[in-house]
Amino acid sequence: MRQAQAGWIAGAAAAVLVAAGAVTYAVASDSGSPRVPAADSADAGFARDMAVHHQQAVEMSYIVRDRTRDEEVRRLAYDIAQTQANQRGMLLGWLDLWELPKVSAKPPMSWMGMGNAPSRGDGSLMPGMATDDELDRLGRLSGRDAEVYFLKLMTEHHRGGVHMAEGCVSACTVKVEKQLAQGMVEAQQSEIDLMADMLAERGAKAR
Repeated sequence: MRQAQAGWIAGAAAAVLVAAGAVTYAVASDSGSPRVPAADSADAGFARDMAVHHQQAVEMSYIVRDRTRDEEVRRLAYDIAQTQANQRGMLLGWLDLWELPKVSAKPPMSWMGMGNAPSRGDGSLMPGMATDDELDRLGRLSGRDAEVYFLKLMTEHHRGGVHMAEGCVSACTVKVEKQLAQGMVEAQQSEIDLMADMLAERGAKAR
């Protein structure tokens, strides 16, 4: 069952990357089209914010790969890092194709009407993101303790990512970007379910 679930996740991740390529092609071929989003649009806001959100997931994944020898956790971390690094490249590539800035003067999540949402601490810029202190702690743990802490942090991170992707599904106007966001929702929710099982095997559960 676990292998089948992992295979589904890998397949979903591949589908997400194919959709991302479709977005790039569509934008590149319609560079003069009025469908190119504005700098303050949900499409641009999602691309900017999710690129930052993904970068932290990549960082967390590489931290835990150095803190445990458990092959299941290391494989999950590698899959997350590769998938989200590739998606991040696509998100930033779209902004280049749209000739839009990669940073905004507005607070993160403004495109979802959450620009004034309180932060949990330094480094936690958006829903689900870990604080700098939490990342430092992950880097100091090892073995089972590192595995459990990583799974808890990444579960929260994915929940925040799902929330953001659902926001794009509702508010983005570029059709293939909406499709990509929906793919993120499905793939990350499946990983949340997988991580719940992995936590249970270690006598723990998500926060």
